[in-house]
Amino acid sequence: MVDNNSMMQRDLEVIWHPCTQMKDHETLPLIPVKSAKGIYLYDFDGNRYIDAVSSWWVNLFGHANERINKRIKSQLDTLEHVLLAGFTHEPAVELAHKLVEITPEKLKKVFYVDNGSSAIEAALKMSYHYHRNRGEERSLFLSLTNSYHGETLGALSVGDVSLYKETYEPLLIANRQVPVPKDQSEAAANEALDILHDVLEEEGEKIAALIVEPLVQGAGGMHMYHPRYLQGARKMTEAYGVHLIADEIMTGFGRTGKMFACEHAEISPDFMALSKGLTGGYLPLSVVMTTDEVYSTFYCDYNEYKAFLHSHSYTGNPLACCAALESLSIFETDNILEENEQKSLYIAEKLKQFKMLDNVASVRQQGMVAAVELKGYAPEERVGLQVYRYGLQNGVLLRPLGNVIYFMPPYVIEYAQIDVMMSVAYRAIEALMSQKGE
Repeated sequence: MVDNNSMMQRDLEVIWHPCTQMKDHETLPLIPVKSAKGIYLYDFDGNRYIDAVSSWWVNLFGHANERINKRIKSQLDTLEHVLLAGFTHEPAVELAHKLVEITPEKLKKVFYVDNGSSAIEAALKMSYHYHRNRGEERSLFLSLTNSYHGETLGALSVGDVSLYKETYEPLLIANRQVPVPKDQSEAAANEALDILHDVLEEEGEKIAALIVEPLVQGAGGMHMYHPRYLQGARKMTEAYGVHLIADEIMTGFGRTGKMFACEHAEISPDFMALSKGLTGGYLPLSVVMTTDEVYSTFYCDYNEYKAFLHSHSYTGNPLACCAALESLSIFETDNILEENEQKSLYIAEKLKQFKMLDNVASVRQQGMVAAVELKGYAPEERVGLQVYRYGLQNGVLLRPLGNVIYFMPPYVIEYAQIDVMMSVAYRAIEALMSQKGE
């Protein structure tokens, strides 16, 4: 008979899990998922867990969504995959047109990639190569402090995860960081913009692009800032001939209250990287959206040095494109953004109780992303792991970022399920105080 323990043991014999110290699983049970439906994950022992983090921020409309299932199944009997070099197919064409239609106005071209980190790699290379095609050598990139853009080498270079950068420093590309606004106030945005201006004034001619996570820095503890920063950064980068890359891999597709976070600032970047929720959480797929101006510098009679040198075997996979098309269709037919606005308000009410806890430093929210930051705990106490364990014991998958407990559920979550999710998190944080005798 297959149960949690037997499946866990078979897994640990052969699988090295991501973002995991495998030794932890000597005492922390690995959860084998047998099936999933809606917002719930089911294990082999009959337990269920609310997926409060959308399986690493990818699942928008619930697991085993009937509409997306049907769309993928219909495509499966027609075309499962074909190379996208010299060939094309209907799902890729239709999805590209749809993305051009719904993204900021200047983004007219779609470059298909496989995953979020690969999209960042492609955007960085595309920006550098654009300047090179124009006879400029701009090999320096700008990014924000506390940022995260993925774990391939280029993405690590423009991120600000000190452990990663210290470990792989000899392999990384040139990057300089400027301060992220310290909070969600407009004053903090203006303060950070002043420093950005000084850096652009000093080194603008060397810089290819500024890359940002618009409004919410995901792996950086769900740190949030004001749209004013995006507006100012867009004006400054244009003035200095520097590209603006919007990493909307996490913030895209409704997470922040609008379809894309850049819409809050009413700006159009030079590049937009999209992934995660693009396929509704079903299949790996990402894209780099860019402008006709960028595209035109690569468009010429045969010149191997001007061609954009980037490709993946599964680029534009038809099954993934169909999942994305149906996911976007659900946005249109089910008034998702309007419903999310109401759920966000409900979550905001639930967050108020956390402010009363003595071990809570701050509470913040942007649309369907909410975070509670704890205070008074050293890293070695691993309070995030304690909250994670408590959550699993009480039927909720919470995966904190250090001392930050966050909520990013699928959009199909119901109000009663929000109650459970928030209540379990509250009790977990309250229990931490009891352990310290507070």
